[in-house]
Amino acid sequence: MVFGQVVIGPPGSGKTTYCNGMSQFLQLIGRKVAVINLDPANDSLPYECAVNIEDLIKLSDVMAEHSLGPNGGLVYCMDYLEKNIDWLESKLKPLLKEHYLLFDFPGQVELFFLHENAKKMIMGLIKKLDLRLTAVHLIDAHLCSDPGKYVSALLLSLSTMLHLELPHVNVLSKIDLIESYGKLAFNLDFYTDVQDLSYLQYELGQDPRSAKYRKLTKELCEVIEDYGLVNFTTLDIQDKESVGNLVKLIDKTNGYIFAGIDASAVEFSKIAVGPVDWDYFRYPFSRRF
Repeated sequence: MVFGQVVIGPPGSGKTTYCNGMSQFLQLIGRKVAVINLDPANDSLPYECAVNIEDLIKLSDVMAEHSLGPNGGLVYCMDYLEKNIDWLESKLKPLLKEHYLLFDFPGQVELFFLHENAKKMIMGLIKKLDLRLTAVHLIDAHLCSDPGKYVSALLLSLSTMLHLELPHVNVLSKIDLIESYGKLAFNLDFYTDVQDLSYLQYELGQDPRSAKYRKLTKELCEVIEDYGLVNFTTLDIQDKESVGNLVKLIDKTNGYIFAGIDASAVEFSKIAVGPVDWDYFRYPFSRRF
């Protein structure tokens, strides 16, 4: 059984930076990590990747050969990867014995709430290679400063959760920069816990540009609240305590905390609902990477 993360999110949300920082943190706490770059548009990687999709297909070649734009080219690349899943499986098999896997996916959000290629590929890998994966969905924290953008982020998060059908953690990334975008209308807990969105509707109503969409906004907020699935945790990728707290949460969702434990269902339940008390901070490294 192999554990790992599927790292997704809109462009600019910090996926590649996350994979770089997360891989460093996991190595510091004693895990062997393999980063798999599945973004054919990512030609400047700050980390050493164990598998690179560019060895199979390049976005620039696809765009030139088929006269496609970036979005169409990425859809083509994911479709090509799905059809050549044997290539990816052969690259992953040598890593399965000892490594924790980080999959760095493209930032085109349609791939994860609309198209089926990425989902079919992930599900195929889970089934064939016995993987235990958590989707880590990054959202730039600055979206909280704009009520309309925040509602869009909520809808994107909900749609992605329902489409992928994986254990899922929504993350407000770059939380250390949130104050640089202005004062939030509410406390941060309001945005992380996705509390009563009727207050957000009032804020939106103060903007003449969005006032005419008041009824639509109200209906969308009710959909989000009716599902009751979306909440966020926060992340400063340069802060080890912030990263450590996120790792604890991810380890619960993908079952890493149960690995190697021989216990009854009752004991597993206690572990699942109780706090994780692993001391991730006992290693002698500085507070910031």
